[in-house]
Amino acid sequence: MLRVTFLLRRRPDHSLEDFQTYWRDTHGPLMAGFASDLGVLRYVQVHTIADEDHSRLPGRRGQMEPPYDGVAEVWWESKEAFLDASTSPAGRAAGKTLIEDERTFIDLASSPIWANYEYPQVNPTPETLVATERSTVVKLYFPLRHRAELSFDEAQLYWRTHHGPVIRRQAQGAGILRYMQVHQAEPEIGAALRAARGTEVEPYLGHAEVWFDRAGAASTPERRAASQRAYDDECNFIDFARSSMWLAKEHVFIDRR
Repeated sequence: MLRVTFLLRRRPDHSLEDFQTYWRDTHGPLMAGFASDLGVLRYVQVHTIADEDHSRLPGRRGQMEPPYDGVAEVWWESKEAFLDASTSPAGRAAGKTLIEDERTFIDLASSPIWANYEYPQVNPTPETLVATERSTVVKLYFPLRHRAELSFDEAQLYWRTHHGPVIRRQAQGAGILRYMQVHQAEPEIGAALRAARGTEVEPYLGHAEVWFDRAGAASTPERRAASQRAYDDECNFIDFARSSMWLAKEHVFIDRR
């Protein structure tokens, strides 16, 4: 599957509450109504938790970029399915309408968008875990950029083949319910999506997603040790100052998997 990640910053004339309400109640149904025209397989809104003190999350990672206000996630069956739908007359019309609506509440210049492929690392069966608004499960979102001494390909390879196993080995002790690596890919698609929106912020190497239950998130020696091991390995490839981290809840609008 091809997945598009769209990190959102709200327009300065919108409060976070107004932004998330409009996005969920107006833009979400508008997007869902174009699902067939756009060939969308799945569409999820990831809303940053408003009452969370995200400044504490980075911890030993130091100063990171401020959290985004939310993330729009859209899946297609394949790159070909995306291109076929987005270049059809109905798909082009739908895309134009959606971007016009995005401009009413999103700061598009400050909201990076790119295409990805997923690399599941810790996955429940079936894949139905969702951090719903009324559950105690939350989703940690971690868009990351790599250290300058590494190439794009070197950083992704290290992340996938070395850091992934580090996290998998300690997932149970760390309280991880699900862990997904989402790697930037298909740069020409991302470039076209950014050009259509006037995006000025460069895309990330990708992002990590971690689901866990806050009801059982008490600090233990095992979790503290797991956190230290994760950080120690992150230092080998992540530029923390150009990365970000926050907690969120998910709203699923379309799921045809």
